[in-house]
Amino acid sequence: MKRVSLILLATSAIGGPAFAQQADGSAATTSQGLADIVVTAQKRAESLQDTPISISALDATSLESKRVVSLADLTSAIPNMQVSPHPNTGTTLRVTVRGIGEPSATQTRDSPVAVYVDGVYVSKGQGLANELAELERVEVLRGPQGTLYGRNATAGAINFISRAPELGEFGAQQSFTIGSRNEFRSRTSINIPIGDTLAAELTYVRAKKNGFVRNLGAGAKYFGTVDRNAIRGALLWQATDALEARYTYDSSWLEDTSPFIQAVPFYPAKGARQRSGSSGAVALRPGSTRVQGHNLTVSYDLGDALTIKSITGYRKLRDNTNQVYNPGPVRPFLPFNNVNTTDQHQFSEELQFIGDVADGALKYVGGLYYFSESGDSLDLSNMPSGLNPRRAHWNNKAYAVFGQATWTPNFLDERLHITVGARWSKDERAADVYSTRTPPGGTAIVILDAAGKRNFKDFSPTATVQFDINDDVNIYAKASKGYKTGGFNPTATTPARFAAGFGPETLVSYEAGLKSEFFDRRIRFNIAAYYSDYKDIQTNIFDPFNPRVFDVLNAGKARTQGFEADITALLFDGMTLGASYGYVDPKFKEVIDLTGTDIASTFRFTHAPKNSFTLNADYKSQPTDAGIIEANLNYAWQDKYFGLTTDPRVVTHSYGLLNGRLGLSDAGGIEGLRIAIWGRNLTNTNYYANFFALGDVGAAMMGEPRSMGVDVSMKF
Repeated sequence: MKRVSLILLATSAIGGPAFAQQADGSAATTSQGLADIVVTAQKRAESLQDTPISISALDATSLESKRVVSLADLTSAIPNMQVSPHPNTGTTLRVTVRGIGEPSATQTRDSPVAVYVDGVYVSKGQGLANELAELERVEVLRGPQGTLYGRNATAGAINFISRAPELGEFGAQQSFTIGSRNEFRSRTSINIPIGDTLAAELTYVRAKKNGFVRNLGAGAKYFGTVDRNAIRGALLWQATDALEARYTYDSSWLEDTSPFIQAVPFYPAKGARQRSGSSGAVALRPGSTRVQGHNLTVSYDLGDALTIKSITGYRKLRDNTNQVYNPGPVRPFLPFNNVNTTDQHQFSEELQFIGDVADGALKYVGGLYYFSESGDSLDLSNMPSGLNPRRAHWNNKAYAVFGQATWTPNFLDERLHITVGARWSKDERAADVYSTRTPPGGTAIVILDAAGKRNFKDFSPTATVQFDINDDVNIYAKASKGYKTGGFNPTATTPARFAAGFGPETLVSYEAGLKSEFFDRRIRFNIAAYYSDYKDIQTNIFDPFNPRVFDVLNAGKARTQGFEADITALLFDGMTLGASYGYVDPKFKEVIDLTGTDIASTFRFTHAPKNSFTLNADYKSQPTDAGIIEANLNYAWQDKYFGLTTDPRVVTHSYGLLNGRLGLSDAGGIEGLRIAIWGRNLTNTNYYANFFALGDVGAAMMGEPRSMGVDVSMKF
């Protein structure tokens, strides 16, 4: 399959192999059938149908119709992927792909799912709920990543690709959203050409929305209030036909109040969504999260044989959260609060070498990568039992050499493609922690004062065989290894356990898939199945007498298996139906505790619904005097899943959400004017966004009730 009929050019390369899938089934169409979805998953623009291994892609049109404005909105669009807020704050997100995710928000641990913004790795989950401006595309890759990426990952990668400034053309766009619970969102963007070779783009986003639980106590009026600002500036310089440089700055301020945590019964019972909190609650104050990023991408084209690309990134995070726990209707618990402060900054440099030789028969990507970060955190828990401050500091560095090559031999009509790749990684990790406990009316007692330093190395290979049965159908098989570095755990039970740290975990994945189009490309069907051996899993072993304290041990072995499938059908010009389904079945095979006992029977993978599916309908009319009618209806359902590794009572019920949008482009014959009405959770489903336990009391963050609103935008 060699066609690429639509090129969505992104100036920052995003790496990693892909499984051909448009998550929402709303692929663009042409009079000849479904149009190609083009991605840069293998660091060159190519049809998603031609790239092996599992990927879901959402273009700008799909992002608008689904109202995806942050990472948190992707759950309803991507099968076998979960995005949920951590219990400590709604702005810290937990991402799970194929049943694998980071169970805690500990700043000294890496996530198995790597998140990138224009090719720059974002190392911390704090602030991931920030507003993302001028997105051109989002790509979600499943399975181990490393031979095309700066940072390694065992579960997958998420790439946010922003739009580049346009040369030689002045433009502006203004959009407004007004919705339920006083929702207001404004996005202002302006593109300014500067001569023939330089262009700048400036964007400002303002977002506000009241929470759905009123605070009857002191402080802010609502739990879960959204109050965010985001700015983005981009500069593109096309120095010559061969040399291009792009600089991007992004900054977000989040001053949300914490979500409401209410007491609920354990599974199978289910709590009702509360409308108000307790008048005796600890004073509710907004958090404060500031995220900043600098990105400089320089690309020099030496011809078909070689393109050299440099991606330099610097990111900074300042996160202050104030989580309030309040009495609830099932079994009241005393109000208390957690105050968390994190300061972190990171620098990365990635040098890529991309090209092909032998008249295109051998395509290659190579890279060098350097990453460093340092940070400090303060966790101040003001619980009924006393004050529990914990300070941690970390300093990490990573080095990597990676590469991948694809050979297409000149026999079998050039339908066979063989890919091999490898990655060498070295990680240097250092951390220290100081923790005390002060009983009510007592003096501080030091419970943890320790430091540690460890280095880790890894070699991760990959191999893929792909065969084009014809121009519209291909099959592939892949084996790959993923690696996640070790580190240190600031919640360790003893100084010795902290100093010992924990080692890396690895995952070996085997995957096979089919990608196909039929009936003159009016039907697209793709499926990928996988089986993975997961070893040395960084496992939380909790202290039975203190649920806030746990050790992280390389105590686990597991296997994960499942598949993703999607189908998209063009019924007639402008009308597209789509469906996607994900199945995941992870299971611990061995977990060894501190006494040497195998306790695997008590461990479960969390945030891993066994079944999930989406149904989509998209319609776009021919132009009329009134404008172009655009409609989207989306239903996303997910199975029940465990919320805690070792507590079978903490189960989030299955639920489905129905969302819709009806719009008019070029409204009233005015070019560039778009008006739309939309609704989310139209059936007002009662569901848990997160479910956990506080001792022997169930606690939940409830999902948002029905929301409705209007979007108006004008493009000049």
